[in-house]
Amino acid sequence: MAFNMDSKNRRAPEMNVTPLVDVVLVLLIIFMIVTPMLMREFWTHIPKQEKKEVQPSSSKQDPLVLQVLPGERVLINKTEVTIEQLPGKLRRMFAAKSDHLLFVDIKDDATYGFAVKAMDRAREGGAVSISLLTKKLNQN
Repeated sequence: MAFNMDSKNRRAPEMNVTPLVDVVLVLLIIFMIVTPMLMREFWTHIPKQEKKEVQPSSSKQDPLVLQVLPGERVLINKTEVTIEQLPGKLRRMFAAKSDHLLFVDIKDDATYGFAVKAMDRAREGGAVSISLLTKKLNQN
């Protein structure tokens, strides 16, 4: 900003507004260029939702539960089998079921290595999903 200070004339100082106008015009041009780039459009295609009624299955199948007990004992639905018989027994049981889900209940006193071996043998028997039980089973 420049002021004209003449000693002969005691007039009011004049302000030079040219730099201010230059800055405002540059900002105007910048905003005019940037604003169209800020507006973006995204096209989304949402699939149509088809509502189908789910029919509950009339035959309720009991889940398969593999219990690993201390002393290297194994129970399938409360029936004791040996570790060698486990894959064959599970193959026959899974043949009658639509899902290949097996619940495993490992007792606290069972050894870790035997529990892993039992789950490996269950996988050989056709168990696709093996879920560990964390709560106690209802003893009926």
